[in-house]
Amino acid sequence: MALNPDKTPTPLLIAPFFLWGTAMVAMKGVIDTTTPLFLATLRLLPAGLLVLIAASILGRKQPQTWKGWAWIGGFALIDGTLFQGFLAEGLQRTGAGLGSVMIDSQPIAVALMARFLFQEVVGPLGWIGLIIGIIGISFLGLPDHWVLELGSRLTTGFSTGHWQLPSFSVPLTAADSFWLMLLERGEWLMLLAALSMAVGTVMIAYVSRHVDPVVATGWHMVIGGIPLLGLSAYTETQQWQSITLPGWFAILYATIFGSAIAYGIFFYLASKGNLTSLSALTFLTPVFALSFSTSLLSENLTGVQWCGVALTLVSIYLVNQRNTISQAFLQILAGPSVMTIIKPFNPELAKAVVAWAASQTPMTPPDNK
Repeated sequence: MALNPDKTPTPLLIAPFFLWGTAMVAMKGVIDTTTPLFLATLRLLPAGLLVLIAASILGRKQPQTWKGWAWIGGFALIDGTLFQGFLAEGLQRTGAGLGSVMIDSQPIAVALMARFLFQEVVGPLGWIGLIIGIIGISFLGLPDHWVLELGSRLTTGFSTGHWQLPSFSVPLTAADSFWLMLLERGEWLMLLAALSMAVGTVMIAYVSRHVDPVVATGWHMVIGGIPLLGLSAYTETQQWQSITLPGWFAILYATIFGSAIAYGIFFYLASKGNLTSLSALTFLTPVFALSFSTSLLSENLTGVQWCGVALTLVSIYLVNQRNTISQAFLQILAGPSVMTIIKPFNPELAKAVVAWAASQTPMTPPDNK
């Protein structure tokens, strides 16, 4: 069943992405006074308890089978522990706006998984969007001088016809190896967080077959927060001693609005509709995050990173709006204006174009429930 924006109020559709974007800014504003795993724990455990209390008040049914609990456990590990852990660690090494762009590249992975698991239609525009998204993520995640050198070599190759692969001069010492250097960049930790959330988004379609999606959201936050709490207690020190009063308010906002309310709404909608289209609405999240981080935290991006942001947002827009754009193109192609040009010269071709356009009307993906 495709998610129908006409039946779902627009503010409800937009709410999770606004709350996630602003919560990212709130977390970045306080992360220097605490530790990442402790912050991730506070983002999950209290929020999960709030969701479970709300679910109980609303009369939502608790898990009834071991299979339901097993799905919740897997959901908690992927979308709770791994996602929030990678997010908090990555946020230490990158800005809130840029980190949000990396996190919200997850529709690319969701589109691929939903295509093969649920046969959701990606279409030509969707695949173009995915390719653009990969390029955009590369601009964000790789060092600027790599991207600039590669662009220079490609430009030279096009102009001269002589191609040469760039040499990135990666030191091979143990302390500064290729993979260590990449993982030390917050963008790649954010990308791992995005992949975790993408898997979690797809998993909710299976989880909701056995457990109420709102209840599953609450339990996955509680269970997913327990390993983070243990890791924080074992590996971190001075977790809360330096947090100021405004910092506690920022954590409270990220917990209640950025987790409890945002995740409750998102996974409820994800259990009801088209995963690719819903997830691709996350292009709104970095817009909110970049706006607030620029104005409140004075964060600035490099020229290469801004290009990556633009490409990633274009990618997510194309994936999200692929059916609408395709339908508009087909209507133009088979419309009277084009037919007026084609028909006098080749009536058979005009008839074939109309028939082809009708056969290419985007299909509704199957019900995911």
